[in-house]
Amino acid sequence: MQVLFESRDPQAAHLRDVAVRRLRFVMRRMTWLVPRARVHLSDVNGPRGGIDKRCQVELKTDHAGTVVITAIARDWQSALETALARASRVLVRLWRRGRQPSRGRAATMALEA
Repeated sequence: MQVLFESRDPQAAHLRDVAVRRLRFVMRRMTWLVPRARVHLSDVNGPRGGIDKRCQVELKTDHAGTVVITAIARDWQSALETALARASRVLVRLWRRGRQPSRGRAATMALEA
């Protein structure tokens, strides 16, 4: 999986290795589904403080298109962990949805047999 990291904030730039390592760990069982990922860390309202650290995870999937997850938290680590947890849940849901036959098709196939 190719991972791109983007951040203009100097404090967030120090988290590059942590963010890439965590993304690879969380997506380790779904790497076949996600060939490319992008992590973008930004500070919403600058040095004023508050709950303003944003982590945006963009996953390019082969079959489901692009999945974008955004999380806002008080610190970078929490924002990253929240976004990665949401992203893994969304990917599993999309994968399951793609595997299940639609109700109408299953019913018509049963009637034809």
